[in-house]
Amino acid sequence: MTTESSQRRTEYGLTLIELIVSIVIISIAVVGVLGVMTYTSARSGDPMVTQQAVDIARSYLEEILLQPFSDPSGTATREADRSVYNDVDDYNGLHDVGARDQSSPGTVISGLGNYTISVTVQSRAFDGIPSTDAKLITVTVTGPGGATVSLSGYRTNY
Repeated sequence: MTTESSQRRTEYGLTLIELIVSIVIISIAVVGVLGVMTYTSARSGDPMVTQQAVDIARSYLEEILLQPFSDPSGTATREADRSVYNDVDDYNGLHDVGARDQSSPGTVISGLGNYTISVTVQSRAFDGIPSTDAKLITVTVTGPGGATVSLSGYRTNY
């Protein structure tokens, strides 16, 4: 003797509405994750470009700071080529498109052709040292995409 209630089986499953709601929720989650991945991958090169610009600026600034404060020959003329610059003032107004090695200023360093380097040298007082004996050197490097880095240093007449 079976009753009607015992003849019914318990059926498990999803209704059409439950299925549609779950698909919509999963779709929203996937779109969000893909959006974050796209944003991250598009920006992943930025830190490398910035670090490379800092390294280029540091290299140029170090090169300049190692030069004598004033022209050793006593003349205030700017040498014609960066490979023969012999004092800090020679670098004022330097503008390189592509990072270049000092020993061969006509040749762009491989892989660094998309960087622009500008240098300014100004007489400026520094920590009690008069402006006649101190120069502020600013190296500005602009990388691909417009990322700009500026480094400054003082060269004193000591």
